[in-house]
Amino acid sequence: MQQVKKGDKVKVHYHGKLTNGVTFDSSEGREPLEFEVGAGAVIQGFDEGVTGMTAGEKKTIHIPADEAYGAKQEDMIMEFPKDKFPEDMVPEVGMQLNMSNGGQNFPVVIVEVMDDVVILDANHPLAGEDLVFDLELVEISGSKPLIITL
Repeated sequence: MQQVKKGDKVKVHYHGKLTNGVTFDSSEGREPLEFEVGAGAVIQGFDEGVTGMTAGEKKTIHIPADEAYGAKQEDMIMEFPKDKFPEDMVPEVGMQLNMSNGGQNFPVVIVEVMDDVVILDANHPLAGEDLVFDLELVEISGSKPLIITL
């Protein structure tokens, strides 16, 4: 049977959980996730987890934070003056916003609201988390042929 290797296109059903069992994402009820192994389209641990699987195979993988979204970075947590928010907006903990640094937009979450400032976290929501994925390899399309032109 063909095993997944770098360069193969694959379709995978997945159920992503935190180590405490809380689900953060799943392909249930949707088309399977399709990507090229090793192309950087998914987190490193997911790429490595499907490598060697065969079509129809199911398995559970554990991905440490450093092979997922990395550690939480303190420099991604910032204070923002409360008076810079629109007047009709009441900042609340857990609120998701999009910020701009002059040309690039990035998502942030309000983690604390104080008298004069709001504390924003621009880390990926899964940064610092070890992840668990239940995988089912649906299909391997095979790698692209190497074409050399002379």
